[in-house]
Amino acid sequence: MKAADVLDRVPRESDFTSRLRSPAVAARVGLWLGIAFGICFLTGLISHYAQNGDQPVPFPTAPYWGYRVTQGLHVISGTAAIPLLLVKLWSVYPQLFKSMPWGDVRAMTISGLERLSIAVLVAGSTFLLVTGLLNTSRWYPWAFSFRPVHYAVAWITIGALVVHIAVKLPVIRDALTSDVDDTTHDSPTATEPGVVSRRGLLRSTWLATGIAVLATAGSTVPLLRKVSVLSVRTGDGPQGVPFNRTAAAAQVTAEERGPGWTLDVVDGDGVVSSWSRDELAAMTQRTETLPIACVEGWSASAEWTGVRLRDLLDAASVPRGADVRMVSMQKRYAFGVTELQGNFADADKTLIALKLNGEELSLDHGFPARLIAPNRPGVLQTKWLTTVEVI
Repeated sequence: MKAADVLDRVPRESDFTSRLRSPAVAARVGLWLGIAFGICFLTGLISHYAQNGDQPVPFPTAPYWGYRVTQGLHVISGTAAIPLLLVKLWSVYPQLFKSMPWGDVRAMTISGLERLSIAVLVAGSTFLLVTGLLNTSRWYPWAFSFRPVHYAVAWITIGALVVHIAVKLPVIRDALTSDVDDTTHDSPTATEPGVVSRRGLLRSTWLATGIAVLATAGSTVPLLRKVSVLSVRTGDGPQGVPFNRTAAAAQVTAEERGPGWTLDVVDGDGVVSSWSRDELAAMTQRTETLPIACVEGWSASAEWTGVRLRDLLDAASVPRGADVRMVSMQKRYAFGVTELQGNFADADKTLIALKLNGEELSLDHGFPARLIAPNRPGVLQTKWLTTVEVI
């Protein structure tokens, strides 16, 4: 096939004649898409910071439900962005085939920046939403580490979004302040009516977005669990709480969790204080209602009973404010060792839990003992504890 024949098959802006593909539609959908992206970005920063071991400013312990809300918003806003992005891309698709304003340096510069920002924005947005959706399903068909790559691409995408808004701001402002049927900024060839009106298209977009949110928000919002048919996790599970990782998958052996198990607290001088499970159960027990809030978006509240971590640290003569390292018996997967900042270690609600909802911890929920702390990502609520080390 000749090059000329190939070029003849490439669409031109004039080939798109529907009045629905209009800046009036794109600006309105883009406004809500930008809001969804903004919420998703800010809550993603919170989640990323909460999971960092090195925190210049310690993550707060209150409100105890804070991480549950922010991570739920992160997943919900990301889900809402999917139908919004699809409609936005459909509405601006003809712009890909708009000819460059050759000969006008200023116009060429603006057009070049616009196209570059759009290319980065579309690629980054698609990557974030697709990988984020797969992450909620805990399916990782890639070789890279999800969290740092997702975090880096988020910054690139938001940067491209800011550039895109700056370039298109006059058109966006004019489109949003004019009637949705205004044709001022339409392509001259966009004269054919669509299968629905512009208002009808927008209503359908808001409806699709609302359905997507309702179908997934039950992972975080208990009242919506009966209608959230697409939620990967509903908040229900063994002993009333789901889990992501079983003891078998983590390779926690029967010998390690048997009668000879002890929880060792190692102070800053290397002195070890040990407690058997029976000795822990004989100490003053406290019960706290705290959520498990997972990075995949699901969460569930439960009653946890056990020994306050600060009581153990006091018994081992560990000073207040000390950061500690929580060591698990697990041998596979990440977060077998986590760091707990001093404000968490000293918090009244931070427990070495022995019971869940009034029952002995099941093996998959962390028997013989696990950490449960307020306002902390679920992946850092270390199960199958064996050692607490002062850092």
